[in-house]
Amino acid sequence: MNPVNYLYLAALLFTIGAAGVLIRRNAIVVFMCVELMLNACNLAFVAFSRMHGNLDGQIFAFFTMVVAAAEVVVGLAIIVSVFRARHSASVDDVSLMKL
Repeated sequence: MNPVNYLYLAALLFTIGAAGVLIRRNAIVVFMCVELMLNACNLAFVAFSRMHGNLDGQIFAFFTMVVAAAEVVVGLAIIVSVFRARHSASVDDVSLMKL
């Protein structure tokens, strides 16, 4: 399979994720869309790495997965905190948490 097809798939996944972040109001869904966008970037890194014949893109993808794992821990903690305080996971309710 041609590596350009993987780049098209990465662009499609990134577009779906960006649309989900912009349209949806539920914090969990927005969070999953951000993860989808990160996975699309990983796919593009690996496809470019394959096209150029080196391992740099795969190393970047590995570090992106490490950052995404840390983001999951922090993001879910924030979402649980907001849910406990407001009994809702809506993004609009987060602005009410300001002092």
